[in-house]
Amino acid sequence: MIARTLIALVAGTVFGVGLTVSQMIDPAKVQGFLDVAGNWDPSLAFVLGGALVVSAIGFWTVWRRPRPVLDSRFHVPSAGTIDRQLLVGSALFGVGWGMVGFCPGPAIANLALGGGDALVFLAAMVVGMGLFEGWRWLNSSGRTRTA
Repeated sequence: MIARTLIALVAGTVFGVGLTVSQMIDPAKVQGFLDVAGNWDPSLAFVLGGALVVSAIGFWTVWRRPRPVLDSRFHVPSAGTIDRQLLVGSALFGVGWGMVGFCPGPAIANLALGGGDALVFLAAMVVGMGLFEGWRWLNSSGRTRTA
C-alpha cells in the first residue's frame, strides 16, 4: 500500500512539473494554442506530440506484462461505443477548455502556484460534477417516476 501511494505521489509530481514546464497551466498559452483562426501558438502541439510518444512507449511496455506491478489485473474501460453521453461530454469539455484555458490536471497544478482563477474553475467543475450526478440519479432506469 505504501509503495502504491509513493509511486502515485511521484507520478503526480512528475506530471505537475511537466505541466508547469510546458506552460500548460497558463490559460493564455492554452487559449493561444486553441485559437487556430487567430494568433495561433503551435508550441503546445509539440508538448502534445511528446506526450503521445511517451504514452505510446509506456503502453507498449506495460501491455507486454501479464499484470501490473502493484495490482492483480489491468483495469481498463469496457465500453467500446461512441454514444451521445460521450459526445456531449467531450463537447462540453472542449468548449470549457477553450473558454477558460484550464482542464483538471493543469488547474490543480496551477493551484500550487497560488492561482485564484484555477480555484474558481475547480469549484465550478465540482459543482458541475454534482449536477451531473444529480441528473443521472433522477434519470436512472431503476427509479420509479411519478407524473
